[in-house]
Amino acid sequence: MASKEATVYIVDLGPSTGETSHGRSKTNLDWSLEYIWDRITATVATGRKTAMAGVLGLRTSGTKNILDSDDDYAHITVFREIGQVLMPDVRRLRDDLVVSKGNMEGGDAISAIVVAIQMIVNECKKLKYERKIVLVTDVRGPMQADGLGDIVAKLKEDSIQLVVLGVDFDDAEYGFKEESKDPTKAENEAVLKQLCEDCEGTFGTLVQAVDELGTPRVKSVKPVPNYRGLLTLGDPTQYDTALSIDVERYPKTMIAAAPSASKFVVRQGDMGASQATIVKDGEGVPSADGLTAVKNAMTYQIEDPEAPGGKQDVDRDELSKGYEYGRTAVHISESDRNVTMYETTPGFDIIGFVDKNQYERYLDCNRGSIIIAQRSNDKACMALSSFIQSLYELESYAVARIVPKENREPRIVLLAPNIEPEFECLYDIELPFTEDMRSYKFPPLDKVITVSGKELSVHRNLPSDELLDAMSDYVDNMDLSTFSKDDKGHDTECMPMDETYSPMLHRLHQVIKHRAVFPDSEPPPPYEILTRFSHPPAELVEKAQPAIECLKEAANVKKVPPKARGKRYGSGKKDAPKPLSDLDVGALLAQDPKLKRSGQKIDPRNAIPEFRQRIADAASEGTDFDETIGDACKQMHKVILDKIRHSVGSANYEEVVECLRVLREEVNEFEDLSLYHDFLRELKVKLLETEELGEGRQELWYKVRVNRLGLIVSEGVPGSVSEEEARKFLLVGR
Repeated sequence: MASKEATVYIVDLGPSTGETSHGRSKTNLDWSLEYIWDRITATVATGRKTAMAGVLGLRTSGTKNILDSDDDYAHITVFREIGQVLMPDVRRLRDDLVVSKGNMEGGDAISAIVVAIQMIVNECKKLKYERKIVLVTDVRGPMQADGLGDIVAKLKEDSIQLVVLGVDFDDAEYGFKEESKDPTKAENEAVLKQLCEDCEGTFGTLVQAVDELGTPRVKSVKPVPNYRGLLTLGDPTQYDTALSIDVERYPKTMIAAAPSASKFVVRQGDMGASQATIVKDGEGVPSADGLTAVKNAMTYQIEDPEAPGGKQDVDRDELSKGYEYGRTAVHISESDRNVTMYETTPGFDIIGFVDKNQYERYLDCNRGSIIIAQRSNDKACMALSSFIQSLYELESYAVARIVPKENREPRIVLLAPNIEPEFECLYDIELPFTEDMRSYKFPPLDKVITVSGKELSVHRNLPSDELLDAMSDYVDNMDLSTFSKDDKGHDTECMPMDETYSPMLHRLHQVIKHRAVFPDSEPPPPYEILTRFSHPPAELVEKAQPAIECLKEAANVKKVPPKARGKRYGSGKKDAPKPLSDLDVGALLAQDPKLKRSGQKIDPRNAIPEFRQRIADAASEGTDFDETIGDACKQMHKVILDKIRHSVGSANYEEVVECLRVLREEVNEFEDLSLYHDFLRELKVKLLETEELGEGRQELWYKVRVNRLGLIVSEGVPGSVSEEEARKFLLVGR
């Protein structure tokens, strides 16, 4: 169970926070709120009712707090009492946390801390809470340092952690110092720093806090054991020499899943947005926008000839469960259901041992767990320590069968010893069963076996010694394990595991947090820490450049030319065949307006040359390209249909086939396949179904099939079809 939390955020809203400092584009308040919004939205994201927060305004225009009857607490406003923070609260706080107008002499930071202490005391009383006060201020306002001893005593008495983050505070450890600091600010800064030292709180500069927002925080989870019982070697009920140790098993690693999206609809009715609720994880959660979760409703039907529509609705309780076996549903009644259940009892039994050097790491499955002795059991601690030491000295692992709870399926796990100063434990990882293993055979990488069984060590598919040496040098030059330098100048790893984070998970959290506060603005760019390992360091790439050049030369790497595209894109335009006379026929035709093909009908007696000429003219001129190509194709369609209609027997079939081939090639080159596909589908219907082009024309469709003039299959081209669809289209009667 997660611990209870109560945090009060004190935000300085004085007129001085509306200024910009040190070249920042944002005001000091907006810059401070980056930290506040990050912490508040992180609390909202947990959805826990025990994670409570309150917000207090410092140096505000008005006054509203539990001690407002005293003038010392003027210009301090409680914007939100301590409680669970929801999305409507975030939207309201966004409107409340703005720079105050006018000059006020009140709004003491020390008095605001006193108000925050009183808020926590009233809410938490003497109950067990993690209590915290976070003060964000530029300390440019007046501040009274009287009675700090009593405040320190109260903070310690109630175990309240005080965190003070100042705008441009000096921090020697972080390496930040503000030059030409205002004397009043320097004095107030010193007072707050001493206060934090006295109450063992945290004092820092806001520069560091904002810079560290991009670093994902490790989530601490209270460990919950998934097994408590005996770890046995042998059967203790039958043999006195059997090993039996009381142990506890906890998860060691867990997969951090990204938050999943949900479906919502606008809530209908008179209920307002603040009263609307959504359902998440079985609990009702107020919705900020008057939305409600989409709920699924399922109905069951059986075939009934007498019912309307031939189906009858039935309740789920009236149905029986069936298991699919092939295409048949096998029914198993509730009384026989115990046959399908493998009855087990909780247990943790060691079934064997394996040498550490013989275990293959690829056998690891699922997540790891940690096994320790039963708490406050000295006998179990001594026994487990002896077992761990034995495995460590013998360089062995143990194999065990575990059933965490009754009637759970058994698992086989590997137990590995772990010894650290003042701490010993066993790590376990799940192992696969025989049914989980898949064995595949691949040809060897160091030799080629011919059909006759001869082994070749020199072949074009095998790397040469020169290539192997070049690859080895390149790998050594791209080594990340010793590329970076630590604080002392020693070589260290460039990409340590504890500094490598999941970009997808944390980027999604970043965007959700931002949109929760600013729903209408664009998401910010991803944090640098999430993207810095997406590319190798530039210095390392430059260092390895000579090695990669040698590798390219040894491997005879050549650049693959780009795939030629159609004339429409200008890169794959075919060159017209050059005549032996070196005359530009196209230019000669263009000089005589009478011989231009544009705007004229295609002559059926010279259809193919004129069609190609119309296409070439359209590609060269570039004006009304689509319109010209479409018109030329339509004319070609008409020519083909007329030739079929007026053909005596099969006299014109060869000419029709050639026209179809030319049309197909030109259309495929321009990557507008609809001009051919639509016509071919129309042609098939007129030839085989309606017989509009004459009776007995099935032989022409046979020639279309033989010459492979069906639908075009071309990857990456819009309108292309799959090979299966093209094959079925050519079949008669489909």
